Order: sequence, then structure tokens, then C-alpha cells
Amino acid sequence: MRIVVAEDLYLLRDGMVRLIEAYGHEVVATATTGPETLAALLKWRPDVAVVDVRMPPTQSDEGLRAALAARREVPGLPVLILSQHVEQLYARELLADGAGGIGYFLKESVFDADQFMDALERVAAGGTAMDPAVIAKLFSSGSSNRLLEALTEREHAVLSLMAEGLSNAAIGQRLFLSESAISKYTTSMFGKLGISDDDTGNRRVLAVLTYLNNP
Repeated sequence: MRIVVAEDLYLLRDGMVRLIEAYGHEVVATATTGPETLAALLKWRPDVAVVDVRMPPTQSDEGLRAALAARREVPGLPVLILSQHVEQLYARELLADGAGGIGYFLKESVFDADQFMDALERVAAGGTAMDPAVIAKLFSSGSSNRLLEALTEREHAVLSLMAEGLSNAAIGQRLFLSESAISKYTTSMFGKLGISDDDTGNRRVLAVLTYLNNP
């Protein structure tokens, strides 16, 4: 894969570059500010980008905004966002176009090399990869959503793992169920969430978006 890494902290940026290259992928560009990130994403149009939320010059959300701007110019451009904190708004903004190819990971997760690289590859393939800590935080918010309330406890569990980006086979392994059983749960869940076969977007992404839009 051709990858752009946007991170202003030298040690973390250098560590990710070394890790990515150790797995046989190519880092085509690095960036240390929001404007540099946008320029690099539009120039290189990588297979996937790793982008820090907070970057210079203001250390607010320049990285996130650069990623959103790049996806407006290049629809579906795969981006894995890194953050130090769980920010539900960021995850929702990124998934709003329903195009997939989006991940949201906490920086501490980078230190689990296999988990990080697996997430990067799933995002590059057009899927989603949400940090389990992000999912846990959203589930513990105590909020409610009429559509989500219609799901059974098992369907909630399936949707939570789907938000992490797991396939039906991987979800089945986590829940000790067959892949066909997970397929039945997902079909039922899509129906309850009002996501039909006719939807042009990725049904799994749309389901995750409904999940993250839980007010």
C-alpha cells in the first residue's frame, strides 16, 4: 500500500513510518501541519492515510479538517484518524458521507502493531475500523435511539463489533457463533435500522453511522 502519515510528533511519526515499512508498505509522504496534510493527500492520493486530529498551526482539529477536505475532493479516500481522546463528533463527521474507508483509533492503539496494521488494511479496503475503546465509550453514554432500541442484545453486540470493522467470520469467532448465524443477525439488524438492499451506500457503514449518530 502507498501511505501518507500526518503526525506532528516526531517520535510517533517516525515510529509509524518504521512500522508501516516493516510490514512491506510504502510511505509516500509525511506531513506535520494541517495544510501540509491536505496538500499531501491531494498530491499523492494514497491507498490510505494516517492523520492526527490535532496538528499545527493551532493544535485544534486541523488534521481532521484536512482529511474531510481531501475526501470532498477525492470521495472515498481512505483515512485512519488518530486521536488522544474519544470524540464522538469526529467519528460521526468522518462517516457522514457513507462511503466507508474510515477508521478512528486512539494513539495508544498504535503500540499494538498487529492491531494497528490490521485496521489500516481494513480501512484501505474500504471498510471501517473503530477503536474498541471508542465503541465502549459510545455504548456507555447512556443515550437512547429509537432504531437502536429495537435491536436485541445479540444484535447490539454484532453491531458493536461491526463498528470495529470486523467481518462476519471474525464477529462469529468473538461471539462463538457460526458465520451463517451472524449473517442472519445482520440481515435482521439492517431491517430494523431501515437499511434495505436498495441502499446504494455500504450497508455496514450505514449501520455503523446509525450507531454513531446515537444522540
